[in-house]
Amino acid sequence: MKTRWLCLFLFVSLTIFSSPAAAQQHAVPGSFAVHDGQFLLNGKPFQIISGEMHYARIPRAYWRNRFRMAKAMGLNTVTTYVFWNAHEPRPGVYDFSGNNDVAEFVREAQQEGLYVILRPGPYACAEWEFGGYPAWLLKDHSIVVRSRDAKFLEPTARWLKRLGEELAPLQISKGGPIILVQVENEYGSFGDDHVYMEQTRRMLVDAGFTQSVFYTADGPEEIAAGSLPDLPVGINFGGSDPGAAQRSFAILKKIRPNGLFFNSEYWDGWFDHWGGKHGKTNAANEAANLDWMLRQGYSVSLYMFHGGTSFGWMNGANSNGKNYEPDVTSYDYDAPLDESGRTTPKYFTFRDVIAKATGTTPPAVPTSPPVGKIPDFKLEEAVSLWNVLPRPVNSEQVLSMEDLDQAYGYILYRKHLDGTAEGDLVLDELHDYALVYLDGKLAGTLDRRSGQNHLGLKVPPAGARLDILVENTGRINFNVVFRGERKGITKQIRLAGKPLLGWDIYPLPMAEPSKLPFARTSCEGACFYRATFHVDAPADTFLDTSAFTKGAVWLNGQPLGRIWSIGPQKTLYVPGPWLRTGENEVVVFDLDGQPGRALLGRDHPILDSTPAQ
Repeated sequence: MKTRWLCLFLFVSLTIFSSPAAAQQHAVPGSFAVHDGQFLLNGKPFQIISGEMHYARIPRAYWRNRFRMAKAMGLNTVTTYVFWNAHEPRPGVYDFSGNNDVAEFVREAQQEGLYVILRPGPYACAEWEFGGYPAWLLKDHSIVVRSRDAKFLEPTARWLKRLGEELAPLQISKGGPIILVQVENEYGSFGDDHVYMEQTRRMLVDAGFTQSVFYTADGPEEIAAGSLPDLPVGINFGGSDPGAAQRSFAILKKIRPNGLFFNSEYWDGWFDHWGGKHGKTNAANEAANLDWMLRQGYSVSLYMFHGGTSFGWMNGANSNGKNYEPDVTSYDYDAPLDESGRTTPKYFTFRDVIAKATGTTPPAVPTSPPVGKIPDFKLEEAVSLWNVLPRPVNSEQVLSMEDLDQAYGYILYRKHLDGTAEGDLVLDELHDYALVYLDGKLAGTLDRRSGQNHLGLKVPPAGARLDILVENTGRINFNVVFRGERKGITKQIRLAGKPLLGWDIYPLPMAEPSKLPFARTSCEGACFYRATFHVDAPADTFLDTSAFTKGAVWLNGQPLGRIWSIGPQKTLYVPGPWLRTGENEVVVFDLDGQPGRALLGRDHPILDSTPAQ
C-alpha cells in the first residue's frame, strides 16, 4: 500500500512540475551581464539571435505558435515593445487582460525556450499609434511629451511602476526570461537631452527593473545623442544594401572600440503607407549581412521576425515635420513570417544562414494553422451615421478629440450658417481627413496627406447647416511634431476670412457599432453596414474590402482595421480564433457607402494593389 501511494505521489508531482506553467514558476534564477565587450549568460559567452514580434499585433491564441516558429528558424530570444496606450486607456485605468497580457506573452516565450528583450519605452515608435503614448496625455495643451516636463514625467513614472508589477518578477535573476531592458527608444533620432535619459533610467529602476541589463539603441550616427556612457549600445540599421553591416559596425567601433557589438534592430523589411507601394526588400543582401554579423560573433535582433497586424485604430503615421503619411493596418513588413504567421522564402533563407553560421540544427518547422475562404456576401442591413449621432457638446470654439476625452475614431463639427456667405472654408489645423457638407450634401473632402485645409463654399441667402466630419487616420509616431498630434480640427475654422464660433460637437469613437439600430434598408454616404456569414470550421482567412471606399471593419465586435480604396492594402486579416462556429457578424463603416456592396472572401492577402490615382 505504501508503495502504491508513493508511486501515485511521484506521478502527480512529475505531472505538476513538468507542466510549462510549473516550469516557469520553479525556473532556476540565472544571470546575465556584459563583460569585456560581450554578453555573458550564467557566466558564459552568449550570442543573442533574436527576432522582434509584438504581443498586441498577434492574436493571443497564436503566441505560442509564433514562438515555436522563432525557435525553428534558429532564434534563441524574442524582442517586444510594450505599448502604453493599449494598457492605460484612461488615466489610472489599466488593462492587462486578453491580448494585453504581456506577462503571459513573456512567460510563454520562456516555456518555449526563448529569452526576452523588453522594450518598455515609454516611447515605442514601431509604426504604432502615437508611438505608444496614450492620447489623453494631450488633453493638457501645455504638456511637452517625451521631455523633462513634470506633467509628462509624472504619468510616465506611474505607468512604468505599474508595468513593473507585471514584468519585473520575470527578469532572469528571478527565474524569468527577461535578459535586456531598453532605456527609452532611439532617442538620438529625436533629441539630445541626457538628463531626460537618466530620468527615464531612474524610473525603470524604481519600477523594479534592476535584475537585467539596461541598454540604449540608436542609429549608428545618433549614438552620441541617444546613449548613456555607462550603458551598452545597440545599433539599428537595415540590410537591403550590400555591406550595410560592416559600415554600421565600423561607425560603432570608432565610438566604442571595445564593444559591445549588438545590432538591436536589423531591419529585414519595411512598412506601408496608404496610397504608397507595398514594401519589398532585398532578401539576398539581408541574408548576406546577417551571415557576416553572426560569423563575427555579434548579437542581432531581426526587426521584424513577425510583424502581424495593427488591429483597429492602432496604425501610426510618419512625418518629416511637414508631410503626413498614415500607415496601413497590415504590419506584414516583408518579414520572415507574413502577417498571418506563415513562412515566407525569407524565413527559410534566414534559417539556413543561422544554422550554417552557428553550426546548429534548428527544430523542425511547425505546421501553420489552416487557411479558409469565406464565400462572398452582401451587407444588406444598414443605418446612416446621421441617424445615430450622440448628444453633442456645445462649445464656442472648436475642440479636439483629446479635449473631449476621445482617443480614436471620428468627430463631427456642426453649425448653422446665417445668411449669404461665399469664400474659402479654412480648417486650421486639420487632423486628418474631413468631409464637408452643406445641408447634408457633400461639398468636398480635405486630406492632410496632400496638405489640403481649405475649400470654396457658397452659402445661400437662407443660410445652411454646415457639417464637418473628421477622421483620425492615425497619430504620428516619429518626429518631434507628434507633440501636437491632437485630432480633429485643432485650432479654428474660418469662412471667408472670419472665424466661425458656436459649435455642436459630436464625439464618434465608434466603440460598439454592432449595437446600432440596423435595418434592411438602402443607405448612401456615411453609413454603417452589417451582415452575418456562416462558418463550419473557423480558420484564418482574409476579407477583400475592394468594394468599399474608406472606413473601418469590425468582426464579432472586434475592430479588424481600416479600409481605403487608395491601397495598397485591399484585404483585412481575419484570425481563425476570432471566428465562431456558426454565425459571425461583420460591420463596415464607409464614408462613401452605397447599397448592395459585398465583402469577398480570400484565402490569401492583397497588400500590393496599385494605388488609385
